[in-house]
Amino acid sequence: MVDLLLDFDFAALALALFAGAIRVGTPFLFVSLGECLTEKAGRVNLGLEGILVCGAMSGYAGSLLTGSPWLGVLAAGLTGLLLGALHGMVCSLKGVNDIAFGIALMLFGTGLAFYLGKPFIQPQAPMLPSIALGGWSSDPQLQNALQINGLFIAGALLAALLHWGLRNTRWGLVLRLVGDHAETARALGYRLLPVRVAATAVGGFFAGVGGAYLSLYYPGSWNEGLSSGQGLMAVALVIFARWQPLRCLMAALIFGAAGALGPALQSLGITSGYYLFNAAPYVLTLLIMIVTCRPDRTLGGAPGELSLTR
Repeated sequence: MVDLLLDFDFAALALALFAGAIRVGTPFLFVSLGECLTEKAGRVNLGLEGILVCGAMSGYAGSLLTGSPWLGVLAAGLTGLLLGALHGMVCSLKGVNDIAFGIALMLFGTGLAFYLGKPFIQPQAPMLPSIALGGWSSDPQLQNALQINGLFIAGALLAALLHWGLRNTRWGLVLRLVGDHAETARALGYRLLPVRVAATAVGGFFAGVGGAYLSLYYPGSWNEGLSSGQGLMAVALVIFARWQPLRCLMAALIFGAAGALGPALQSLGITSGYYLFNAAPYVLTLLIMIVTCRPDRTLGGAPGELSLTR
């Protein structure tokens, strides 16, 4: 056993997990930032799974039809924007429960994507390019690990921008006020409906972009089992991140590393228990929910108007 541990290449595993955390964590990052923005306004959108799948389909279709993967990303974002706006407007109606409608939106979005996406399963669309940041090294493993997609860089910058904007700008103050104290916001003359619809729509745009990453980069195809529940796991990720965008970035990388554990071990020749290791993100989600739902920590830091807290 000791000899086996000594022969194991921990450096190669760490490098593979680093690369995998970025590749697998990017869609988690965009969806969690979208949900974070939505929940900051006092809404919960469980329909992000449907938006993610619709974004993956429309992004792939847009890339195939236009020949430009970046136009595909735009198409995915606009699809997410429309579905997010639909969620925001419907949930603003009297008596509509945002969690119940979120589940309906999830089913609607996935069903719509499967129906409209059937013609795009076989054709090969142009993929998003990588940025080679490892050209300075002669190590092939390091070069491969530093093949970074531009969407991850954009997502990291977006997390920093949201973190700053929520704390230091007027729109950030208004958004947090609407999400924390609706009556105070109303008394100060702010209209709750436009703020919440806008936040939910923009959150849907981010989720749509995360879907485009799935179909246009990693794993880089369109099929009906592409998402694997990442939209739902993003809700747990936001709770774990305590509704802070920069923590969403760190949490997305942790989830990404968990999702990359199985392939990383397989690349090093460890195939035993491969499917068990592939369940790591789901196990991590359950552990996060157990730890964060203790009586002394339940939803600490959550926006006051969030339906989960009422």
